[in-house]
Amino acid sequence: MAKDKNIKTNAVRILDTMGIAYELKTYECGEFTDGMEVAKKLGQDPSQCFKTLVTQGKSGGYFVFVLPVAQELDLKKCARAVGEKSVEMIHVKDINKITGYIRGGCTSIGMKKQYPTVIHSSALDHERIMVSAGKIGMQIILAPEDLARAANAVFEDIAV
Repeated sequence: MAKDKNIKTNAVRILDTMGIAYELKTYECGEFTDGMEVAKKLGQDPSQCFKTLVTQGKSGGYFVFVLPVAQELDLKKCARAVGEKSVEMIHVKDINKITGYIRGGCTSIGMKKQYPTVIHSSALDHERIMVSAGKIGMQIILAPEDLARAANAVFEDIAV
């Protein structure tokens, strides 16, 4: 559990409520920084650092995908994983309206609504992975199975 009671995001509160063990990491950042830079700042292996991307399906529904920061989504694999004909990335300007988070601080835990969520299957190759804590400058390190439980997610191959 996090030791610093002054820092709480929705994601951190949910993990605490669920009794999920995690480590909280912070870094200096004034604005959006890509995941590779965050991994470097925190001395983490990029293959264990995951980003959260949000798409909209042909049906109009939203879908959340979590994948390693150095990889790109395969939109066809993503669509198959969630049973859609196709999915496309949402516009950056819509991230807050849809998720409640901002670009660079988006996480699959504790969005405004529970959207179908898929974590790249490579997460299972690691004992622990790092994802955003729901705020720029904060990351959570936890077991991939615990992330899946907190985000009500499944594991699939969704990257190029």
